[in-house]
Amino acid sequence: MTAPTAEPPSAVSTGLLLSELGERRIVAEMLEPRYRTVPSFGDDCAQLGSDRVITTDSCGAALVCSLGETDPVHTGWLLATINLSDLAAAGARPEGLVVNYTLPPETPARTLSRIMDGVDACAAAHGTRVLGGDIGEGREMRLSATAVGVCAHGGPDGTVRRLSRRGAVAGDRLLLVGSPGHLWGAALVFHGFAEVTEDEHREMFDRACRPRAQLPAGGVLATQGLARSAIDVSDGLYAAIRSLCRANGLGALVRTDVRLDPVLERVCERAGVHPFQLAQTWGDWCLLVAVHPDDVVRTRGLLAEVGTQAREIGELTAATGRVLLDDGGAEPAAWDGIDQERFSSTSWRGVGIRGALDRMRELSGSHPSG
Repeated sequence: MTAPTAEPPSAVSTGLLLSELGERRIVAEMLEPRYRTVPSFGDDCAQLGSDRVITTDSCGAALVCSLGETDPVHTGWLLATINLSDLAAAGARPEGLVVNYTLPPETPARTLSRIMDGVDACAAAHGTRVLGGDIGEGREMRLSATAVGVCAHGGPDGTVRRLSRRGAVAGDRLLLVGSPGHLWGAALVFHGFAEVTEDEHREMFDRACRPRAQLPAGGVLATQGLARSAIDVSDGLYAAIRSLCRANGLGALVRTDVRLDPVLERVCERAGVHPFQLAQTWGDWCLLVAVHPDDVVRTRGLLAEVGTQAREIGELTAATGRVLLDDGGAEPAAWDGIDQERFSSTSWRGVGIRGALDRMRELSGSHPSG
């Protein structure tokens, strides 16, 4: 890695706040000029040696803790999932987690214990474990983790099969890997936009409280050489597609006729929400991958064998930066989707959970494409 160069003065010399820049400008104007020579810059994981990857991420309290599920175990589970999902986007097998817990001194010991219970349970469910970490004192709770994974080797020459955001070409099909919508479907129910049966409630909240990283799917996609590019859908489908297009200098045509799991279809109908609006949200830790058109059927079949759904939602185009939606009308329209950009008032943190749900329903009522 070459020594970093100083950031350009445009962002720092004018006294701008991070909230005025937004996450994408922070990356483009402050991070990329420093680190663009790093081979894995911009991917979900950083390359570590020839066949290993590493990632780090943090979280506060899990969103479900605002939806009546207040046990800190859910926050611990989420912390592990966030980091393991990045490994899935690289097609890597987890070797372990290192955790860092910063907590106020007045935190009950049981809270820390339940956070650790969640991390350990999630790690075990994904075939890995905590290897070490640190605990510190602070004014607010801040939890972070680092995950290390090993990439698959394939082919007669043992080539390392690491997935990246780069590598897609125009004409590749976009597959949404996993089951989107459970977290925000649970939010719709909690805030009274839809009523469900007790069994439906349990099914939805179980999925929302214990999301799974798509590690088996990522492993299959990597070892079989099926994914031309891949990204973790951590900030929603809108942000993921735009990031994939930007990394490859492409555009996209996205269909809105997405089918969700049956319980979510019923919630959407009762809440007056178009299923596509729920599918484009974040929190269920899906992957978005680009595959050759001839490989779509095989890819979906292999993923089904490891218990993972893959929905074909569109294709990449040669129209650089132009992302359109096909809602079955006469002409595709530009997609102004639900944006979860950090350091921005457009994210759910800026408008609040209820505000995000109101916007979701508003977009569904006016036009399913948003």
